[in-house]
Amino acid sequence: MQTARDVLTPDALAMLQTIAGCGSFAAAARELGLVPSALTYRVRQIEDALDVLLFDRSSRQARLTEAGAELLREGGRLLAEIDAVANRVKRVATGWEPQLTIAVDSIISKVTVMELCENFFTLDPPTRIKLLDETLSGTLAAVVSGRADLALGVAESSTNAGIHGKPLGDVSFVYALAPHHPLASAVEPLKDEVIRQHRAVAVADTVTRGDGVTSGLLGGQDVFTVANMNDKLDAQLRGLGSGFLPECMARAYIETGRLVVKRMDRPQRIVRVNYAWRSVTKSGQGRALQWWLNQLESPTTRAALLERHRGV
Repeated sequence: MQTARDVLTPDALAMLQTIAGCGSFAAAARELGLVPSALTYRVRQIEDALDVLLFDRSSRQARLTEAGAELLREGGRLLAEIDAVANRVKRVATGWEPQLTIAVDSIISKVTVMELCENFFTLDPPTRIKLLDETLSGTLAAVVSGRADLALGVAESSTNAGIHGKPLGDVSFVYALAPHHPLASAVEPLKDEVIRQHRAVAVADTVTRGDGVTSGLLGGQDVFTVANMNDKLDAQLRGLGSGFLPECMARAYIETGRLVVKRMDRPQRIVRVNYAWRSVTKSGQGRALQWWLNQLESPTTRAALLERHRGV
């Protein structure tokens, strides 16, 4: 008698998926180019080896039993793992990674990131791209923890071995608020005791361990916390609070009068923004990561990642 290992082959699992998808043995047989009796026989072999019934045959429909549904769930996972193994083999053979994960801080221009992805895909590489939305210290943490291979928009330097970084550029922040906000008519420069009386809008740090980073907040101040920099911009446009925004993100709204910039009783805030990546492995730098690092050597690309935000 055949064992489970004998019958649970990738072809057999794919066959079961086809039957479930078609809804009947007859339709699945046509799809697979088999006679219905041959298809039924193969399913019987699997059922006998597992000692379970996979399909309810009480009607013309091929309805999965609970055992059959579980087999397809686990079978789908196994097929995905087989594909992943094939991708890893391809990476060894060609130097392309099966997947490149990029952590993108909310200060970065998504328009430019998407254009870079578009250019990358024109190469028709075997590498899949996965983008992660991160903010503040969570951006660097994604690379340090191994969740990402490359991070764009890192606001701090890494002291971790094996993590490399280069600057994208400097970002100036302005204290901005809606023209109908109470602070819009306040005397400049704004003092902390005046600002403290009004709600601040802050971005939540996506770091998964520790307390994360906050910036520009005053003790005792009411805070409205949002998920990313675009949400912060939206909240301040609506007058839900005030706070620092990257000048490049706020510029178009300042020019049209939808945001007002107020001088502060403190030095202007300028942040050095970097990109970071993990060091090469024994087999060398993957071709996908190397392509992205080559693009980031361009001053035009670096400037676009910081400057090209959607305006009004």
